[in-house]
Amino acid sequence: MSEDNRVARNVAEPAKSGPAGQARWADYLDWVRDDIVNGVLSLSADEQRTPRVPSGWTPIELLSHCLHMEQRWFVWGFLGEPVADPWGDWNTDEPWVSDDSDETLARARWEVAPEVTAADLAAGLERTAERTRRVLRDFAPDAIAAPGGRFAHDPPTLEWVCFHVLAEYARHAGHLDIVTELAPRV
Repeated sequence: MSEDNRVARNVAEPAKSGPAGQARWADYLDWVRDDIVNGVLSLSADEQRTPRVPSGWTPIELLSHCLHMEQRWFVWGFLGEPVADPWGDWNTDEPWVSDDSDETLARARWEVAPEVTAADLAAGLERTAERTRRVLRDFAPDAIAAPGGRFAHDPPTLEWVCFHVLAEYARHAGHLDIVTELAPRV
């Protein structure tokens, strides 16, 4: 059997022989989260607020979404604790819930107030990441989310939440890669 000498494209990816279980989840969440934060912060303030795709989202809105998304899943969802504004990344509460028309869904989009900076959001996301790391340290992967909070019925396991959040982060990191590629070079 030959040795695997492939090198990860991104040197920040967790090591192939790193720890398993929750430590591995924390490392991968940190890696993809940091990739998104660094991608947004690498853009000028104007580019952070410039839409480059037909759906119209901006990099700073994506960063806000990641902050709120991680809070929704780990703090409000898994721990069952209240968060100040779980849908604060959206211009409407529970954006996928329709008022018997498709108008609500058509109007729903991410938004960030003009006075909020990417650095503010990155700092908030780091505080949320610290919370997530504690959850991953303190609970087994098969622990069931607290009833109430986000999950009144059929709460998922911590491992399911980790898979879901990592998949969402990975999709958004790919989206951001495209947007940063479309941004003008300085």
